[in-house]
Amino acid sequence: MKPFLTFLLICIGMIAHAQSKFVARPQAIPAQETPTLAIGAKAPDFRLPNYDGKFYSLKDFAAAKVLVIVFTCTHCPTAQAYEDRIKKIVDDYKNKGVAVVAISPNSPNGLLLEELGYTDLNDDFDNMKIRAKEKQFNFPYLYDGDNEAVSIKYGPVATPHAYVFDSQRILKYNGRLDAIEKPSKGANAEDLRKAIDEVLAGKEVTTPTTKTFGCSIKWAWKTEYNEKNEKNWTSRPVTLEELDTEGIKKLVKNDDSDKLRLINVWATWCGPCVMEYPDFLDIHRMYGARDFEFVSVSADKLEKKDKALKFLKEKHSGVKNYIFKDEDIYKLIEAIDPKWNGALPYTLLVEPNGKVIYSIQGSIDNQKLKKMIVDHPKIGRYF
Repeated sequence: MKPFLTFLLICIGMIAHAQSKFVARPQAIPAQETPTLAIGAKAPDFRLPNYDGKFYSLKDFAAAKVLVIVFTCTHCPTAQAYEDRIKKIVDDYKNKGVAVVAISPNSPNGLLLEELGYTDLNDDFDNMKIRAKEKQFNFPYLYDGDNEAVSIKYGPVATPHAYVFDSQRILKYNGRLDAIEKPSKGANAEDLRKAIDEVLAGKEVTTPTTKTFGCSIKWAWKTEYNEKNEKNWTSRPVTLEELDTEGIKKLVKNDDSDKLRLINVWATWCGPCVMEYPDFLDIHRMYGARDFEFVSVSADKLEKKDKALKFLKEKHSGVKNYIFKDEDIYKLIEAIDPKWNGALPYTLLVEPNGKVIYSIQGSIDNQKLKKMIVDHPKIGRYF
């Protein structure tokens, strides 16, 4: 028996390892209709990976008297607004035979940078893991972004979109959690709770369907704006304006705008600067439509202005770009930040009226910086 048990344990270990090593591969999918599952329909089965790599299907919730499936996602401000309410549902109903599972229906291929203005994360599998751990989700958060096969069968309209199934997995309710998006308004998923309570009591749901409000589902075939959006960005004019010491000081003081200003000092000869520069442009594209702007400052010598401009054009840096015009580079250092010792790259995040809330010498922590921006009162995650 011992060799058999050893073999069995090895097999179990291999399965667990394989689950934890799930690798997402978003695919192109033909356009198709996605009607919302009708009241009275049977729950379509699924086998999807949780953010921790474990796979779930309907049978994993077989013991539940009521199964709640919420189609939600990571990037959407409305979805983020309801995360704590979903967690509270789990806590309040876990001893009443109610199971809750969330599914992310979005294809990362269908999401634009410009749609990420209320988040620090996109909807790919790795970002789901970050959000689930950060928010300490007490429910499975499953990924359907590779082929959206499960989501197509359920037909969610927006994120979040809730479905309530009885013990026979017959759909009794689909729609919103409640009618008030913003968490500070005190809503508590009243519509969803009422539906759950009625199903638990064996009653017909009073209002079996409601409209949903939130971000549209990012179906993989809806990419018609991708090319147009990219063309709009790459066609933006790229200029490089000369700025003296006083101009740099004014830039850092940031008293000429009401925006959160991200300033990056870089140079064409600085390897880390060149490597991370596209990250700053992505950040600008994410938050540039809000009270935020990214500004670049080249520390190249003025005689190298053409080289700096060439680099900026290659990177499609259609933002405010400056080059320091004075010969004395130490004036630039003092004007940017007296605490800076001069090594590149150097980055500042400055509030209106000049309060520096983030500064780093060396490469940025991209994720940390985006989180700091979106969580700032000038930006925020909700409407």
